[in-house]
Amino acid sequence: MIHPANLTHPNLGLDEAVDYRAAAVGFSGVMDQGVEFDLHGHRRAQLFHIVSGSVTVETERGTFIVPPERALWIPSNVLHAVAYLQRSSLRYLFFRPEAVAHLPSQPSVIRLSPLLRELILTFLDHPPEEASEGPAGRLAQVIIDQLATVPAAPLHLPMPSSDRLRRAIGELIADPARTDRLTDVARRAALSERSFERHFHAETGLSYRAWRRQARLMKAVELLSLGIPIAEISDRLGYEGPSAFVASFRRAFGVTPGRYFSEAD
Repeated sequence: MIHPANLTHPNLGLDEAVDYRAAAVGFSGVMDQGVEFDLHGHRRAQLFHIVSGSVTVETERGTFIVPPERALWIPSNVLHAVAYLQRSSLRYLFFRPEAVAHLPSQPSVIRLSPLLRELILTFLDHPPEEASEGPAGRLAQVIIDQLATVPAAPLHLPMPSSDRLRRAIGELIADPARTDRLTDVARRAALSERSFERHFHAETGLSYRAWRRQARLMKAVELLSLGIPIAEISDRLGYEGPSAFVASFRRAFGVTPGRYFSEAD
């Protein structure tokens, strides 16, 4: 197991630190609230598992919320910036790109099964010099096989690629409770409503209305991970009341907010 203290930069230099033949290498540790890493990438694909705490990760594709007992899959060389919302306990696995070429080519948040969590924990018990062969090497292959079967969680807020659309929704990103109408954001982008919707859907895959709904839900997951009560979250995010918030959350995630994190156990 490699400790974060032994890795000096977000790019990590893992291939210089361990046997380059290893399909996977890993480490665990703790990051304090408020720690941030600017945009960076890794040659190795990364599985970013949050044991406790919560993290936001920004990529060119959009923003991801990684709450407790979820993980973010980051393919090789994908640029990303990280901000720790709480003191967070972490487990990282880094995979040789050739070993995971069949896995998703885009970042995604996944729910780790109990089996996958135990496999990762067992893998991390082995010293890094054993990562390329023997029991650790076989465990790495089983982990890769398991990762191919896990579904993605809807914890991604896609962002438009053009500057004018990003500027038009900038205030909503900071405060998803805002009630900006389509007319408002279209005007800020110097577009008609119809043109704005067409460009916005082409760049995000969502209508403006669906994007606003997803932005509020993403913020709700972040606030839930901080232990904020449901009634307060409902009020902060502009829902008509706690029951409306719970219903919206259940439609998106299949469970109530109160059960969301317990479902990971």
